[in-house]
Amino acid sequence: MTADLKISHGLPAPSRQTGALSHVRVLDLSRVLAGPWCTQNLADMGADVIKIEKPGEGDDTRRWGPPYLSGDDGPTSQASYFAACNRNKRSVTVDMATTEGQQLIRDLACQSDVVIENFKTGGLTRYGLDYDTLAALNPRLIYCSITGFGQTGPYAARPGYDLLMQAMSGLMSVTGQADGEPGAGPMRVGVAVIDVFTGMYATTAILGALEARHHTGRGQYLDIALLDVAMAVLANQGAGHLNSGAVPKRQGNAHPSVVPYQDFPTRDGRMLLAIGNDGQFARFCEVADVDWARDERYRTNTARVTHRDTLIPMMSEITRARSTATWIEVLEASGVPCGPINDIGQAFADEQVRHRGLRVEQHRYRNGERPAHDPVDRIATAASPLRFSDTPTQLRHAPPALGQHTDEVLRECLDLSAAEIEALRARRVL
Repeated sequence: MTADLKISHGLPAPSRQTGALSHVRVLDLSRVLAGPWCTQNLADMGADVIKIEKPGEGDDTRRWGPPYLSGDDGPTSQASYFAACNRNKRSVTVDMATTEGQQLIRDLACQSDVVIENFKTGGLTRYGLDYDTLAALNPRLIYCSITGFGQTGPYAARPGYDLLMQAMSGLMSVTGQADGEPGAGPMRVGVAVIDVFTGMYATTAILGALEARHHTGRGQYLDIALLDVAMAVLANQGAGHLNSGAVPKRQGNAHPSVVPYQDFPTRDGRMLLAIGNDGQFARFCEVADVDWARDERYRTNTARVTHRDTLIPMMSEITRARSTATWIEVLEASGVPCGPINDIGQAFADEQVRHRGLRVEQHRYRNGERPAHDPVDRIATAASPLRFSDTPTQLRHAPPALGQHTDEVLRECLDLSAAEIEALRARRVL
């Protein structure tokens, strides 16, 4: 077994340690990416996350393929997208359009610490699953709503999508090749980063609300908006505009405030230099056998930013003289931050990535329990980057099949009998 392969059979890891959130139950009414990304974080930390899905359909991302999960005889119809953000959850199918389904979800909310949803603003009110209704039943409930534009404002009723937020926030305006360069034009980031960041901010908000509840004894409502997050994560680019009035422009892989901090050509490809201070630049100059670190035009970072138009072409001529591997070897030895520009396959094959165990693999079912209709058993995902010394993250459940845990959860949480569950299924509530 390779260092990056960990197998779980859907059972808690054999350890006395429990997850940091093993005492927390989360009712997940969200779908696609931002909400599920949040609940996967909570689940990795030990929370019991019950994912509610529509019978027969489930989360939209179950069908967002290719690529698809591999089964016994090759690719299946189950999209790999779903696996990215639904590990460690239990899937329960409930039709919330039915009166009985709504009551089941309310009953589960009464047994939960957190509810998270990403319906349109006010979308759950007609089902009696809005914050006011559920908080009246469970005053300790933390209720997190994720929407495109928030609960207030002129755009509140609009649906929100990651790509739209990348465009509206200005993120695309600073991503891509500079005007006048080949292929110039606004460009989206290759991952739905606003959805992912929103999931991370929602995670933080929920943890803050749980801590506050320790002191107040009350839950609260969390209003998390993709546009709010998109504006916040503009970071230095946003701060630069707010405090100088300047509107940032696209610069390709170059940094607006740090030079040299970009990719450079080599004899056999390209490499990345991330030189963040004057000492690192001086060490690069020593390796490259040039005296630019003593030239007033380039000695300091401010000077290098001012004179980047002359410095970068000179550096590019020098870097073309050696291979990527050679540059990385000599620069790393001198303490100059640099690296290859990997594709995703190369990244997962990297020795540091493998050492850190960042590829994990789980069995969806316990031994001998896989039903004949499901061709998928083993599912690989990227490991949680959260590392706890006392309450480590654990692999408990692989990304579940649709409704895989319906009977289990209804028995365990609501004390329903097998006959009651079958009657609900017969009435198409489940």
